[in-house]
Amino acid sequence: MQNLEPSVLSKVNQWLEGNYDQETKAAIQAMLDQGQETALTDAFYKDLEFGTGGLRGIMGPGSNRVNKYTLGMATQGLSNYLKKIYPDEQIKVAIAHDSRNNSDLFASLTADVFSANGIKVYFFEGLRPTPELSFAIRALGCHSGVMLTASHNPKEYNGYKAYGRDGGQLVAPHDKNVIAEVQKINSVDDIQFSRNEANIEKIGEAIDQAYLEALVKLSVSQEAIKRQADLKIVFSPIHGTGGVLVPKALEMYGFTNVTEVEEQSEPDGNFPTVVYPNPEEHEALTLALNKAKSIDADLVMATDPDADRVGIAVKNDAGDFVLLNGNQTGTLLIHYMLTAWEKAGKLTDKEYITKTIVTSYLIDKIAASKNVECFNTLTGFKYIGEIMTKLEGQRQFIAGGEESYGYLVGEHARDKDAVVSCTMIAEMTAYYKDKGSSLYDALIDLYLEYGIYKEKLIAITKKGKSGAEEIKALMEALRTTPPQTLGGGKVVTVKDYLSSESTDIATGVKTNIDLPSSNVLQFFTEDGSIISARPSGTEPKIKFYCSVNGELADRESFKAKEKSLDEKIDLIMSDLVG
Repeated sequence: MQNLEPSVLSKVNQWLEGNYDQETKAAIQAMLDQGQETALTDAFYKDLEFGTGGLRGIMGPGSNRVNKYTLGMATQGLSNYLKKIYPDEQIKVAIAHDSRNNSDLFASLTADVFSANGIKVYFFEGLRPTPELSFAIRALGCHSGVMLTASHNPKEYNGYKAYGRDGGQLVAPHDKNVIAEVQKINSVDDIQFSRNEANIEKIGEAIDQAYLEALVKLSVSQEAIKRQADLKIVFSPIHGTGGVLVPKALEMYGFTNVTEVEEQSEPDGNFPTVVYPNPEEHEALTLALNKAKSIDADLVMATDPDADRVGIAVKNDAGDFVLLNGNQTGTLLIHYMLTAWEKAGKLTDKEYITKTIVTSYLIDKIAASKNVECFNTLTGFKYIGEIMTKLEGQRQFIAGGEESYGYLVGEHARDKDAVVSCTMIAEMTAYYKDKGSSLYDALIDLYLEYGIYKEKLIAITKKGKSGAEEIKALMEALRTTPPQTLGGGKVVTVKDYLSSESTDIATGVKTNIDLPSSNVLQFFTEDGSIISARPSGTEPKIKFYCSVNGELADRESFKAKEKSLDEKIDLIMSDLVG
């Protein structure tokens, strides 16, 4: 182990000599004996950190892995913080988990630590969607909550999402303050693992019912649903939690013809029918699409393991199924809700929508046309939830979304919600079908009215410590020597969210960006393209979000225009990374 850095070797020895279980020590010793220096370095070179989606990582022994000790420390630190900021209250938390391997065990472990610290725990009796946990925190008056999930990551991953009293994921300063409390823990001996059953209460059906009833109240086209109740819907939970509530929610909305993909209906953390349980990937929807073709369905929907994201497929004008990306679905959903509120005479200048800075600016254009304010936030739905909490009681949230297939309609939760998204997407489909149209037609109509917007996410994976260093170097190069042109368009503005400054290239004038500091760069070109670069907060990736747009003269020109915009994105990426 000559090549192990001293700091890594020190941590390895701490785990071998500390009060860790023998199975953990044996696994570490095996890596030492086999000379697995890279694996040991990746497992111990740092501690797991809170990213945009909380703690997330590969399961296994080590300080940079998800295991009983790293999650135990996180829960002990969170417990200490809660007791510090709520010294005179009986602290209450809610805990839920998804279908991933070990999620149930990690949820139980989290309950152990909370209960041992004298904290009241509401523990979901079985797997549940992430948005229901957010709802439960608010409904039960909890001070915090934890969801055990790694969202759409590969099966080797698991994670830990921590929530605040508002039902939203922790944001500054609370996330940093919790981390500070975790860092004060000197050893695993400081973690209270001794479960106190008296502090744990099982919850389930009553919360399910309250949550579903809240969703039903959000419907805006019940008459169309009644006429299109037999809309053919194919749904897949991709072996996750969506199967617990999505079919029931669709039934309560009035849909009577829902076909579930049987091969993917059983919860299974190995996700045996897909490469990745990610509804953003075409491969993950293969079985659902095959089912849809066999029954001539109207709509395909698939949710990720913790049911906060949904991917959909709709029929195009040739009758073939096409997948919509997150920007397209979010744009349709928000336009549908804004139009419904407008027609009902409910827009009063107090309503607003939210999206992230890397989500389609077509949404901003639509909101402006209806005189509804659109707030742009940093990437991560926790920032959308933060705005909702700040404006609660003062203004009315209608809907929000992000390009990564996460949307929220209504104020019942403070996180993206694939359950309500599925019901509203189905309702949209019924609404347009009732008018002799379709979601695909509605999307083309938006492009004809507002211009065609084409977005693409390009993610480059760089694993381990060396990968993290490569990503850091690439961001630094873009920051110190920004591109002058991208895809043939002159770069006119650069926004650096790390320094919170926007720079006008022509004049050199800098203005402040009123958002928290974040390692994100945005390049704006004179022809309206927007390119964003950011390292992922939860995966070993650097992500580039490309958005280009242009006028659409007529429906017949759509495919040709789309192709030219795709080619422009390819040119942009060539300019950025070669």
